[in-house]
Amino acid sequence: MQIEGSVALVTGANRGLGRAYARALADAGARKVYGAARDPRTITDPGVIPVRLDVTDPAQVAAAAELAGDVSIVVNNAGVGTVTSFLDEDPDAALAAAREMLEVNYLGTLSVSHAFAPVLAANGGGALVNMLSVLSWVSLPLHGPYNASKAAAWSLTNALRVQLRGQGTLVVGVHAGYLETDMAAGAPGPKTAPEAIAAQVVAALAAGEEEVLGDQLSRDVKSGLSRDLELLYPGIQEQFDAAAAAAAA
Repeated sequence: MQIEGSVALVTGANRGLGRAYARALADAGARKVYGAARDPRTITDPGVIPVRLDVTDPAQVAAAAELAGDVSIVVNNAGVGTVTSFLDEDPDAALAAAREMLEVNYLGTLSVSHAFAPVLAANGGGALVNMLSVLSWVSLPLHGPYNASKAAAWSLTNALRVQLRGQGTLVVGVHAGYLETDMAAGAPGPKTAPEAIAAQVVAALAAGEEEVLGDQLSRDVKSGLSRDLELLYPGIQEQFDAAAAAAAA
């Protein structure tokens, strides 16, 4: 699709990857970029128009769709993640974490997509970008609720792609491992710069591509899905057992 002269809205645009998305779209020639966040005062980049948006609040989602009625690109980037397992010692904490992450990462993405789909249609189709994760495909025990929310968002993305194709909307699913952001600050291992992911997504939009595998980890995991119980989960089991043994020692 044509990014030059487009109008974009990015959720969770006040920091990290969302901020990188807003900057990348502006640099690629978008004539207007709305930056959405729960607190619009945290949107500080010059040229980015602040929009108040809590994606779990239907009234705010509807208001954002009315305010940004000229958009042709919507980037669902807002998300939350905590290190919580399904079998947390506190069952109430486990359920609360699962509900929060489903509300934001899955239902929030659905709410924004539902509200903006007719806006995109009215503006020629445009594009809808959903920020997913390598954990859409593989589940780490200590991140269970987050994994589940991203798997649900991946399923949503695939359904939206089919449903919105007829109105000319390009639906892009973006997968990546750990990024150099606050959410992954304490995570071990290599991380990808948010700017690198944003650049790949801008390129995918321009090329009309429906999926972005933002790092080698995502590419490796996607290629192993047909044999995930054989190729992926033995390593995960080994890491989990080692961590459990270390914690018990």
